[in-house]
Amino acid sequence: MSFTLAIVGRPNVGKSTLFNRLVGKKLALVDDQPGVTRDLREGDAKLADLRFIVIDTAGLEDATDDSLEGRMRRLTERAVDMADICLFMMDARTGVTPTDMVFAEILRKKSAHVLLAANKGEGKAADAGVLDAYSLGLGEPIRLSAEHGEGLNDLYAQLMPIADEFAKRQKALDDEVEVDVELEEDGDWDDEFDEGGLRPSEQITETKPLQIAVVGRPNAGKSTLINKIIGEDRLLTGPEAGITRDAISLRTEWDGTHMRIFDTAGMRKKAKVQDKLEKLSVGDGLRAVKFAEVVVVLLDAAIPFEQQDLRIADLAEREGRAVVVAVNKWDVEEHKQEKLRELKEAFNRLLPQLRGAPLITVSAKTGRGLERLNQAILDAYDTWNRRIPTAALNRWLVEMLQQHPPPAPQGKRIKLRYMTQAKTRPPGFVVMCSHPDKLPASYSRYLVNGLRETFDMPGTPIRLTMRGQGDKNPYKGKKKSTPSRLRKHIKGRDAGF
Repeated sequence: MSFTLAIVGRPNVGKSTLFNRLVGKKLALVDDQPGVTRDLREGDAKLADLRFIVIDTAGLEDATDDSLEGRMRRLTERAVDMADICLFMMDARTGVTPTDMVFAEILRKKSAHVLLAANKGEGKAADAGVLDAYSLGLGEPIRLSAEHGEGLNDLYAQLMPIADEFAKRQKALDDEVEVDVELEEDGDWDDEFDEGGLRPSEQITETKPLQIAVVGRPNAGKSTLINKIIGEDRLLTGPEAGITRDAISLRTEWDGTHMRIFDTAGMRKKAKVQDKLEKLSVGDGLRAVKFAEVVVVLLDAAIPFEQQDLRIADLAEREGRAVVVAVNKWDVEEHKQEKLRELKEAFNRLLPQLRGAPLITVSAKTGRGLERLNQAILDAYDTWNRRIPTAALNRWLVEMLQQHPPPAPQGKRIKLRYMTQAKTRPPGFVVMCSHPDKLPASYSRYLVNGLRETFDMPGTPIRLTMRGQGDKNPYKGKKKSTPSRLRKHIKGRDAGF
């Protein structure tokens, strides 16, 4: 049975470093300054033959009010309640602090399985701190070095008996459960869906969920929106700007559709990003955009379509992702109809590359408009996966050529012979033509706009490639020369013969 391990402790004791080592990837942000981690980050850990879920938590602070530190502590305490095992980490070089004593007392009351780890235990400088760890009353400490990978064997030795206990418990539960499911012996489970009869959004499964990234400027309400979607306060929120630092991924089922939603850090202008930690946070958010299939660009209704919002939306389009624009904090807007007309006009004027993309007004605080946002995401995903038959494309191409034939630069007539769709996600088309380098970009935009209108592909990025048939000619670019009968004599004379 897979169990859940929560790593808790004071700030800057090495929790995120150990998390990255257990999952085998640099998922969590790591920096020398304390308090980098603020949200709960889950990952699939691997330690020898053990497979379990590990949770990276925020550093425990001695605060119980509604401040940022107090909200971080409550979120960490929630991770302790939901975890099967708690790994309490302390700094072996610093030794036991009064704060460690307080948190150790809390863990003894809350969690049944608590392991003690003395991190940064490499070298003789940590000997005194390791001995001091016995005073916490949590048993023998595990001497670790998350940075260098030392002491993981000792961690495995302490986790193994607890893992066996969970395995026995699960086996007993499985023996009690009666399963009355009849399976067909010749059933083809690899082909579960009939792709010809279902939309791409209807083919989303729990094993292959829809990947969504929520991006925007700081304090736009991204974490609040995701909390409302999943139905619980899973992400840290507050009035302060820039609370989220890591790109946190959460799995959920939203109106029957399995999704994996990425919460990203707020992205400011590049000139304003000077702090090293903020640069790491923005880079983590950009990677989330590259992994996503649908990108929700969240705007603030009070200050929509700022320059940074336009850059974020353009980034998603250049990455080839389906884009949905959502305007948050719509509940505090007084003149809704007038504001909506202004938003649509500004959207069409400032983002022509996303013409026709859905513009949804939502309220992350009250949950208003979430049904329309869900439907817009699914529609954008279907359009992003759309495939058009070659015959329909070529009939459309003939009509477009009759309405507006291509230009003839320098007297060279450009012939567009045929067209086909090469890929989806996003839709990519190839047009075979003569002189592809002479075709102006304005005519390519004319074809792309025609594709959007005729085949109902609003808002999705479209890739159009012009290819010349001469590219297949193996003799293209080679100089043709006629052999001369005197060449051998001339060469011989030049060589001195």
